[in-house]
Amino acid sequence: MATRVVITVQDDVYQRVERLAQLTHRDVAALLAETIALSFPLVDAPAASVRDMTTLSDEEILQLSALQLSPAQDRRLSQLLQKQQERELSTREHAKLSALMQDYQEGLLRKAQALHEAVRRGLRAPLTP
Repeated sequence: MATRVVITVQDDVYQRVERLAQLTHRDVAALLAETIALSFPLVDAPAASVRDMTTLSDEEILQLSALQLSPAQDRRLSQLLQKQQERELSTREHAKLSALMQDYQEGLLRKAQALHEAVRRGLRAPLTP
């Protein structure tokens, strides 16, 4: 099921989206819809991805604050992004790219939360003075 939404964006934003759509052989509306979908974390995400950082040990916080995609995931993500610039992705490749982007964004959110908690606890210095 999908809901139609009409939005107004700045001309320069639209031009950037239009250029990316051309480069990736995608429809502007589809690209915007996917970008919006990937920008919002799932409300029903697994509990592990939205854990309360205040309950974790210092060691767990430091580990999460250094979180990265595995080397294999990072390579596959890079490959798919490169392919997407060269040609239209297959349905399977597009699904894999979407899943990897979701993993990346969820990991980035957890990492940011852990960094915030690490700074709050004095485990790390703030990233900016």
